[in-house]
Amino acid sequence: MTEDEARAHPFPRSREDAESAEKTPDTPQTRAPSYKLAFADMDFLLREEMRAIRLQLELLKPQMILDERGIESTVVMFGGARIPAPEHKDRARTPGMADLVRYYDEAYEFAKLMTERSLQTYGREFVICTGGGPGVMEAGNKGAHDAGGQSIGLGIVLPHEQAPNEYVTPDLSFNFHYFAIRKMHFLLRARAITVFPGGFGTLDELFETLTLMQTGRMKRVPLLLFGREFWDEVIGWEALAEAGTISPEDLDLFRFVDTAEEAVRIIDAYDPKACE
Repeated sequence: MTEDEARAHPFPRSREDAESAEKTPDTPQTRAPSYKLAFADMDFLLREEMRAIRLQLELLKPQMILDERGIESTVVMFGGARIPAPEHKDRARTPGMADLVRYYDEAYEFAKLMTERSLQTYGREFVICTGGGPGVMEAGNKGAHDAGGQSIGLGIVLPHEQAPNEYVTPDLSFNFHYFAIRKMHFLLRARAITVFPGGFGTLDELFETLTLMQTGRMKRVPLLLFGREFWDEVIGWEALAEAGTISPEDLDLFRFVDTAEEAVRIIDAYDPKACE
């Protein structure tokens, strides 16, 4: 601690008091749960009544770390966790899944190209951000890693979820309890969003993003769906417009792409003023 910091904080710091509390003489009183410092009492922090505090902590921790790392903007990559790398194509669960393996390569190449751009800003802009898991997420983090840059992984605690993939930058690997806060962090710094073929989780992330843009709750950014054939088969876009449940112009909120190079060209050419 510098002399200036000491003058700015005349009272004991929380860490110092927490360390002092651990050295308290062992008595019936000091062993009682009520005696524990509130911020060091895990049982207290996990009480039902403390949910609002936990939500705030989960919002603040990644925000503060990303700010400290100087990360200004991200490129988000949503996509299926079950899509294997091409060398593991034999692990595909269905013939349809085997056909989607090519998107692992496209995700890898896209992340690599965007990270090369990110390095021009010393890793502050266009940082790859994935869910930190396997499949498309792994491809994204791997592409960033192989380009020599950093990437973010926003994990979530699930009953059968694997550990973060090995390519996430270790001190940018986060773990969430609340899906809502995790999805907020995906979009807070997003300069572009890509969505690869995936399942319920990917669809959830896609439609939340579309809803936010459609309602004006989020500024429009390039929203690129990889694989028109896949998306047209699983979602009746035109049927929604024809039924009147969305407006025809809502279909302009996103674009289809098939290759990493095509996606990069669209992002490079994007003019936010054209969407105002």
